[in-house]
Amino acid sequence: MKQVLGIATLSLLGFAAGAATILPTQVDGQPMPSLAPIVQRVAPAVVNIGVKGKVSAPQHPFFDDPNFRRFFGMPPGAAPREREFRSAGSGVIVDAKAGYIVTNAHVVENASEITVALVDDRELQAEVVGADKGSDVAVIKIKEGKLPTDISLADSAKVEVGDFVVAIGNPFGLQHTVTSGIVSALGRSGINPEGYENFIQTDAAINPGNSGGALVNLRGELVGINTAILSQSGGNMGIGFAIPSNMVRSVMDQLIEFGEVKRGMLGVTILSLDADYRKSLGLTDDVQGALVSQVLEGSAADKAGIMAGDVITMVDGKPVKGAGELRNLIGMGRIGDKVEMGIIREGKPRKITAVIGEQTELAAEAGELHPALGGADLADAAPELVAGGGVLVRSVEPGSPAARIGLRANDVIVGLDRTRVNGVNKLAEAIGERQTFLLTLRRGSQTVILPVR
Repeated sequence: MKQVLGIATLSLLGFAAGAATILPTQVDGQPMPSLAPIVQRVAPAVVNIGVKGKVSAPQHPFFDDPNFRRFFGMPPGAAPREREFRSAGSGVIVDAKAGYIVTNAHVVENASEITVALVDDRELQAEVVGADKGSDVAVIKIKEGKLPTDISLADSAKVEVGDFVVAIGNPFGLQHTVTSGIVSALGRSGINPEGYENFIQTDAAINPGNSGGALVNLRGELVGINTAILSQSGGNMGIGFAIPSNMVRSVMDQLIEFGEVKRGMLGVTILSLDADYRKSLGLTDDVQGALVSQVLEGSAADKAGIMAGDVITMVDGKPVKGAGELRNLIGMGRIGDKVEMGIIREGKPRKITAVIGEQTELAAEAGELHPALGGADLADAAPELVAGGGVLVRSVEPGSPAARIGLRANDVIVGLDRTRVNGVNKLAEAIGERQTFLLTLRRGSQTVILPVR
């Protein structure tokens, strides 16, 4: 395995050693010489998840060339080869009576068979209720049998840096392994730019196979679902990430009710407020928020009166530190929810109430332009974004074809091969019947070329 610094999802690979953690002698004034009572109560709610499935096997790019296939007498458009795989992860029982278990979406991705192993060595078959790649949360349900217990979810908004936590999971296939540590940071993001992230960072030893396992507080409540590690080796380096329980609860409820997450949208293009923007807007250095650069006509933001140049600083009493945080707060809300936003307009604070709207249909329409663009929400770019116009990528659905070719939210498409593109209609005209082409993008101050086929 290549030794590079990066983020590793917790597949069953890698090696690392844990580090000891000094525990408090008292909690809430009560002696606490051992974590054993908490572990004994919580561990039965953590399960091992075994997955079998099939994925497309990698093949040489020549096999995608129709001329190459025709030369060697290969049938056109043949389905890619597939290979079977087995993987393992962890899960947390959240409703024993109904049979619901929460895990990571990447644990059960492409699964054709799911086996849940309980602490009493029983094995039960399960099926996917729903999976949300954006938050990396999935819910599975056992087909038959009885689950031993479940775990209550804490209010993760009350978690603080320095809180002691316990991680329980199945690292390296070692069932019900327990490690302890503290919450070392909150609100971490940037691991998946297209995802919805607000991670709890912990130094509790989290290793491959811990994906979907429990991060609990000293009251035995679930504060997070372990999902990723920062590592050079694929094993624990003292920095692990967990999805906060409040986000887990929100996604879980929608997956159980709808089988998917129905995300709303505000209808704005936003930028994180940096020092240059603060200076241009005459704001003090301590102001944080998301700068609105464009408002979609007829959107929830437009109806609420939000304007380009506004700085959104608060959503329902929660401070907005940047564009990513605003995206999370709106994206995790439900369509029709009312949100009260604090904004700064021309240096003066205001309050605006908006009703979260439905995602536009442009993401689906982008896939009609070309399959590789499926999942991208496209719109004509405002002239101030790029001279000569272009096509603004307002959002990209995580895991979609558009995400896989490398499109990102706030990219501006300005060219296709040698054709200048100044709007969605021009992009559609330029694509025509083409199957392969090069997209020219403006990404911040950079020019990026993306191959599409």
